[in-house]
Amino acid sequence: MDLFGLLPGFGNLFFTLGAFIVALSVIVAVHEYGHYIVGRWCGIHAEVFSIGFGPVLFSRTDRRGTRWQVAAVPLGGYVKFLGDANAASAADGEAMAGMEEDRRRHTMHGAPLWARSATVAAGPAFNFVFSIAVFALYIGMQGLPADEPRLGAVHPLPQPAQELREGDLVTAIEGRAVESVGDIFRLADEMPGSPALFYTVERDGQVLQLQGPHPVPARADGISLNSAARDAGMQAGDVILEVDGQPIWSFAQLPPIVAEAQGEPVQLRIWRAGEEAELTLVPRRTDLPLPEGGFETRWLIGVQSGAFFELATRRAGPVEVVPMAAVQTWEVITRSLSGLYHMIAGQISTCNLSGPIGIASASGAIAADGIWPFIWFIAVLSTAIGLLNLFPIPVLDGGHLVFHAYEAIRGKPPSDRAVGFLMAIGLAMLATLMLFAIANDLFC
Repeated sequence: MDLFGLLPGFGNLFFTLGAFIVALSVIVAVHEYGHYIVGRWCGIHAEVFSIGFGPVLFSRTDRRGTRWQVAAVPLGGYVKFLGDANAASAADGEAMAGMEEDRRRHTMHGAPLWARSATVAAGPAFNFVFSIAVFALYIGMQGLPADEPRLGAVHPLPQPAQELREGDLVTAIEGRAVESVGDIFRLADEMPGSPALFYTVERDGQVLQLQGPHPVPARADGISLNSAARDAGMQAGDVILEVDGQPIWSFAQLPPIVAEAQGEPVQLRIWRAGEEAELTLVPRRTDLPLPEGGFETRWLIGVQSGAFFELATRRAGPVEVVPMAAVQTWEVITRSLSGLYHMIAGQISTCNLSGPIGIASASGAIAADGIWPFIWFIAVLSTAIGLLNLFPIPVLDGGHLVFHAYEAIRGKPPSDRAVGFLMAIGLAMLATLMLFAIANDLFC
């Protein structure tokens, strides 16, 4: 056996596990800090704040008497409040029975209903706030597309894009007027694939007629996770020259050819940094969310389109980017709920549900693409985990809020027997869901 030949595989495994642990630890820390800080504001004392379970690797106790620790099993975390018997916040009946009333007020189970509800809801809420903050930071750093049709950096292409330069102001394409960036993409939808198009541009006070590629060429602006293109080794920046021997010059020519293959292998000839290569891809049936809601099942290879140039951008302040980030977070929530509904209804494949293995694999793949894609991925995952925790399942935050709603209506909490029974059902549901998701990771 060639042990040295296995080292790259182990390196990839450790990188993937490392990325997964970092992503999960950040999300768990944000979630649990929400419980901790709002509980503290509400007068509930936290005894332990833990990232991970099992043997403690590191800990320190702060001046408030809270022990902050990192444990050996990095698959979650918890806050143990005063009066809790365990990490699941079950009441320690013996300790609570002998506790003075003033001290009892600082426990989760002796605090007013409003304080307990706020503390429980704070975990998912902090996940959403974290996502909005990350999205806003990303949008603010990237800037917003300027409406002026001025070219940013021009991507390397085999087609004659080199005649066009960064800073050129496009005024017409093939004689058709361009007044905004939106006009460029509108014309792109209307123009057939062609080896070259004529652009009218303004450069340094001169009006020039230059050759350039289709505005949206057959260039991979990005590669989707778990896709045929990623498995075949395609990279962002690759330009597709031919599909099954048929030359293409615009991205719009690609989807019909892939759809017509109906899952049969397609042969791609690509251009990458001046060199050409042949790749074989097998399109996959993919469930895509539609803007109006619902899903559409199509054959895809996982290549994302983009213009042949970077969009010129303008700076944007918090007033603009925060609402956009909130909309992005809301879209993650609505698409997640829509996907779950359509899976339950049998309208899309249940293989769309990923488990820990799939999430770990995605973490490693996105981390390899760069730090900002990875941070964006963490923010998306934070929203998804915040949403999951709001489901009305006992043992989750949403289940506890249902118990609190019952208490508010009836004037007394549900009995310990009923809570214990419902908790057991909730654990069974989560275990079943986890096993199903892991099966998807292994067999889908």
